[in-house]
Amino acid sequence: MELILKQDVQNLGFKDDVVSVKAGYGRNFLIPQGFAQLATPSAKKVLAENLKQRAHKEAKVVADARAIAETIKALEIKLSAKAGGEKLFGSITNIDIADALAKSGNAIDRKFITSGIVKRTGKYTANIRLHRDVIVELPYEIIAEK
Repeated sequence: MELILKQDVQNLGFKDDVVSVKAGYGRNFLIPQGFAQLATPSAKKVLAENLKQRAHKEAKVVADARAIAETIKALEIKLSAKAGGEKLFGSITNIDIADALAKSGNAIDRKFITSGIVKRTGKYTANIRLHRDVIVELPYEIIAEK
């Protein structure tokens, strides 16, 4: 079953992508939730026209995302957490990274940050998706509180 995505769906595609999924997944989840619509020939023509009109606007959005990516690459983020030895009491998640970025002046929504759950001190990297074409790796360090 071919569908046109109305919004980004994790592990499937981005908004306005034409994707092929199993019939049950599309009919029972994606379409009722408003995540997708059927990819009929007329819907594909409308999509092609919309994409053509949006192409030049997209270039500015990508340029802005790359500028933000350069500022994020220059950051050094150190997160402190209570720890016993190297093991943390609790964990560091995407929420903590998003808060640290917000404090530095770069507000990024936590759903665009992929780092996993970290339970030990040390150096790690998180992937931040600013745009479908712009993904930046953010190195960060977890240190134990004194």
